Amino acid sequence: MAATLTGSNTKLRDDLIRLLGAERVMDSTLERHLYAKDAGVYVGNPTVVVMIETTEEVAQVVRAARRHGVPVVARGAGTGLSAGAVPEVGGVVLVTTRMNRIEEIDTENRTAWVGPGVINLDLSAATTPFGMHFAPDPSSQSACTVGGNIACNSGGPHCLSEGSTVNHVLALEVVTDTGDVMIVGSGAPDPIGLDLRGILVGSEGTLGIVTRALVKLTPNPPDVRTMAVAFPTIEDAAATVSGIIAAGLIPAALEMMDQLMMQAIENWLHAGLPVEAGALLLAEVTGVTEAVAAEAEIITSIAHGNNALSVQVAASPEEREILWKSRKSAFGAVAQAAPDYYLHDTVVPRTRLVEAMRQVYEIGERYEIIMMNVFHAGDGNLHPLMAFDASEPGRLDKVKAAADELVELCVEKGGVLSGEHGIGIEKRHLMPLLFTEMDLDAQARVKEAFDAEGVFNPGKVLPEGSRCFDFGRPVPEGAWV
Repeated sequence: MAATLTGSNTKLRDDLIRLLGAERVMDSTLERHLYAKDAGVYVGNPTVVVMIETTEEVAQVVRAARRHGVPVVARGAGTGLSAGAVPEVGGVVLVTTRMNRIEEIDTENRTAWVGPGVINLDLSAATTPFGMHFAPDPSSQSACTVGGNIACNSGGPHCLSEGSTVNHVLALEVVTDTGDVMIVGSGAPDPIGLDLRGILVGSEGTLGIVTRALVKLTPNPPDVRTMAVAFPTIEDAAATVSGIIAAGLIPAALEMMDQLMMQAIENWLHAGLPVEAGALLLAEVTGVTEAVAAEAEIITSIAHGNNALSVQVAASPEEREILWKSRKSAFGAVAQAAPDYYLHDTVVPRTRLVEAMRQVYEIGERYEIIMMNVFHAGDGNLHPLMAFDASEPGRLDKVKAAADELVELCVEKGGVLSGEHGIGIEKRHLMPLLFTEMDLDAQARVKEAFDAEGVFNPGKVLPEGSRCFDFGRPVPEGAWV
């Protein structure tokens, strides 16, 4: 399906206006331009943009789009980085940010029913009086929505111990490709049957549109220690990460940033970061006071054994907050280095961090790209930030080529394409690095089972030609389907 705002598509716009009212249907050049991209570098071309508020409106828009033969691309706050919400082939961009009600907080079962437009941090703020929070905490949590977290199976600094979004979603209300509404999963912790909830979380809007979610709430820990440990080299910091895990500790978070990244953050935030150091490890342990004190001592000992220059323990909630603000402000701080940046997302095994980082810097030097690094060191999730000027002819192409090399080297070291940003458009051409033809065909069959006509977010995740076997054709020898 593809569409532009010409001919019969004016009838689509008129139908949508009848359903939603003119103020919630946007089709001017400027309005469509504003919703043509996410926070990444890819730009699409929406046919029309709609602001929806209820599940029934989502269902009506899907039915209207089917009648007019155009696709539907669900979009939250637009903080995604893999072009998952970019309308590559036109169609209706369905914006969910007005579906932002926290409908019910169940303190006994530690769950909440929420709309997809609820901002991640707002959910934790609303549940703080009950001593709970929503554990997934992407760096964009002050802006990103729960629906977007579900689409990309987002993680964040604290996913090391708590797990990513899929571990915190119990049930989903979903509008299907026919405009019907179904609920998958339940409040039961161990439901029977196929785990359709697990398939939908992380499917990047290609299988259905989430209109409500039943999420788990995590109790706030009784005590916390947040530590900032400075090292002369990033290799020393990475060795400390491995040492902490080898000692049997799984901290709440293990985050790392290199010197260039610290300098950019410090120039803006003035948080007192040790900018003379080669790397900074941000470690956090949570639990009862006796446990966190003991674990903090173990981390301190391991860090000193790996040439730590200093170990700072946050002495107050305010100090802890400024340390985390430093970490989560990294992406904005990059603007000091160049007018544009490309934030990547790929993963290597923790044991390969040191050699992977050496090659990351080598790639940056070879392509003459300023390469700043901040990443979830505890689970090997790298986030190189490539600062550049997109107005320079050919520069963006070089950045994309460098990004592809980064992914290829991580996969060669036993890693994967993405840790939390998703595949979208950005990495779909790299899917064959990790998946065989039969793997891709199986994934395409799942898409076909949920969305046979390709209504939802076409062209994302799977490269063209993924559906390599047709029903009715003989199955190749050795294939399992």
